Amino acid sequence: MKSIETRKEEIIRTAAKLFKEKGYSAVTMRDLASEMGIKAASLYNHINSKQQILKEIIISLAEEFTQGLKEIQKKNKSNIEKFKDIVKLHVKITSQNTYGMASLNNDWMHLEEKLEYYLQLRFNYEQELRIIIAEGIKENEFIESNVEVMLFSILSTLRSLYLWIPKKEDLNTEELSQQLSQVLINGINKKID
Repeated sequence: MKSIETRKEEIIRTAAKLFKEKGYSAVTMRDLASEMGIKAASLYNHINSKQQILKEIIISLAEEFTQGLKEIQKKNKSNIEKFKDIVKLHVKITSQNTYGMASLNNDWMHLEEKLEYYLQLRFNYEQELRIIIAEGIKENEFIESNVEVMLFSILSTLRSLYLWIPKKEDLNTEELSQQLSQVLINGINKKID
């Protein structure tokens, strides 16, 4: 049974869409109210500020990624299998919240009181991925290469999924996860040396 969206959730979802379309700085509370067909004053019955909306969008997603990675790390799997699970995590979260992912990627620097918290979550997440990559190299699962280049390549792809996913009809997240994992792990070279 699908849960009923609260007014606050509707405001946050609508704001995330506007932030993606126009950018956080360009959206006003009046724009948000207009998009929802209500008076701006009515928004304040449910939300304190545009900053609170941004914080709710970004922090909830960052915490969801953090929790998902913790669950992956608990499992006794190879580094390649963990990596595949990380790709699945990104596809799942992004496919469920493409607008929020745009804010996470493009508007995080506008966070005020939660900026340091967000940056710590992001740093920790990236550090855990570095560990998986380094252990994968050590265990001879991954090619021996620069960990930072590998991390940048992987995260650039995964973080930009929100640009691509909304354009796809009938998205099969399992299939997309498998295909992304294959390309990110094996590359596009048909002849693996």
